[in-house]
Amino acid sequence: MSHPLLAGLALAVLAAAAVAQPAPASAPPAASASADPTDPRAPVPAPVYRSVLAGLPSGAEPPAAVPWRAANDQVGRIGGWKAYAREAAVPAPSASAPHAPQPAATPPVHPHGGHR
Repeated sequence: MSHPLLAGLALAVLAAAAVAQPAPASAPPAASASADPTDPRAPVPAPVYRSVLAGLPSGAEPPAAVPWRAANDQVGRIGGWKAYAREAAVPAPSASAPHAPQPAATPPVHPHGGHR
């Protein structure tokens, strides 16, 4: 927004929207305005705990854990970590590129002109 009037209007709208937000239903009641915050005997609202995960739907049960010895034996039968490395090194086929790009006809110019 390059125009100062538009920037000021946008800021005013955002500020009004922030002030107009209703308080959450689980918000503790506000402490009295006359309470001294340095007074250890001042009344304090009880803390309210609500898990951030409480509103989420429960998912499927996680898969049962495989005993570590069985997992190690399976990795050994597959070929160990090298089998996983070979699998990861194979590029996935791409629908947009049906064939590999051809190498350049001339080698790229080294930025140092051949100096080491």
